[in-house]
Amino acid sequence: MTRVPYDAEAIRALAAILNETGLAELEISDGDSRIRLVRGIAAAMQVGVAASPLPVAAPGMVPETANDDARHPGAVLSPMVGVAYLSPEPGAPPFVTPGQEVAAGQTLMLIEAMKTFNQIKAPKPGTVARILVATGAPVEYGEPLLILD
Repeated sequence: MTRVPYDAEAIRALAAILNETGLAELEISDGDSRIRLVRGIAAAMQVGVAASPLPVAAPGMVPETANDDARHPGAVLSPMVGVAYLSPEPGAPPFVTPGQEVAAGQTLMLIEAMKTFNQIKAPKPGTVARILVATGAPVEYGEPLLILD
């Protein structure tokens, strides 16, 4: 087996960049050499870091309530992975509240992805029945954000 030479200090510096920026993956290549660092729950468990004390669904398993919310005809699903924000800035009132009437195209919340704030707009007019995410919560692609009736 051929041993691949590596610079431990360079790997530590790249790991620090992952932590500072919140990136999940970093890859650097130069010619035939390549270094790839990946951060995540599976990677953390492989190196012996304790997982979150919160209950976590097994990979591929979605909690039943999330399935029900995602199937609701008025569910507004996340179009991207990012962080949800319910108001335009800290301390400002939220874009919408439960029970509020909204028009098609009205901003419901923001999702920040890669330092860009993306407006999530109402796909149709309706009443906000439930808001399913909190400000600062990470969201996944296809995750239900709120329910419009």
